[in-house]
Amino acid sequence: MNTPTQSGLLTPSVCIDAVLENRDFASALATVHEAGIRAFEFWSWWDKDLDALEVARDSLELQIAACCTRFISLVDADRRADYLQGLKESIQIAQRLNCKTLISQVGDELSGVPRAAQHESLVAGLKAAAPLLEDAGITLVIEPLNVLVDHAGYYLVRSHEAFEIVDEVGSSHVKVVFDIYHQQISEGQLIANISDNIEEIGHFHAAGNPGRHELSVGEIHYPQIFQAILETGYQGYVGLEYWPQHDVLQGLQEVALWLD
Repeated sequence: MNTPTQSGLLTPSVCIDAVLENRDFASALATVHEAGIRAFEFWSWWDKDLDALEVARDSLELQIAACCTRFISLVDADRRADYLQGLKESIQIAQRLNCKTLISQVGDELSGVPRAAQHESLVAGLKAAAPLLEDAGITLVIEPLNVLVDHAGYYLVRSHEAFEIVDEVGSSHVKVVFDIYHQQISEGQLIANISDNIEEIGHFHAAGNPGRHELSVGEIHYPQIFQAILETGYQGYVGLEYWPQHDVLQGLQEVALWLD
């Protein structure tokens, strides 16, 4: 079984909320397994039948690579207590599911509030979150998103600010999820930005651009990107988060071969 502790390969994880949208757990995870992939992830946990999820996972001996914490703003200092309460709940669920990574969005940019103040709120919120994560042995990864196509109004766009935030927080349990699709749209320079900052990256997401479809479609040459990631020594998960246009199983099998 491929795990992120093995050397010499990268480990794919399938986002079932995207790639296998609207399928029940048994069907979705059976496809993940048939593709030769041994891990999956999803977004919200609070609207899912976790008992059914665990049954399907265990029957196929799969791992949960990541899920999201509650979608509460980190840039708004007035919401910090709510964010931390949501994180505590998410940590409990992650421990139940043996999931070691929680993905966090940071909220939309606040009108009339200087970006420096929102940056400071982000850092302060994550510093408050760090002891909870360290005690639980779970890593939180904050996610920059593109605002040109998918997430207009979102605060955190460029990976460089995300890396700065993580450096300021100063905890090995607070890192960045580097979404290759989003960062191709926002800034480019994918290999350089990944290679120069790999210590701050705790998870990857991948999709083709334009369109956010299969990785084999579009302008991003994923085999070369994956080789560059491999050369950094990264041994975590690469989350496949796209909406397929073609045969789902074939698309997943193709990526699994690239990563192996």
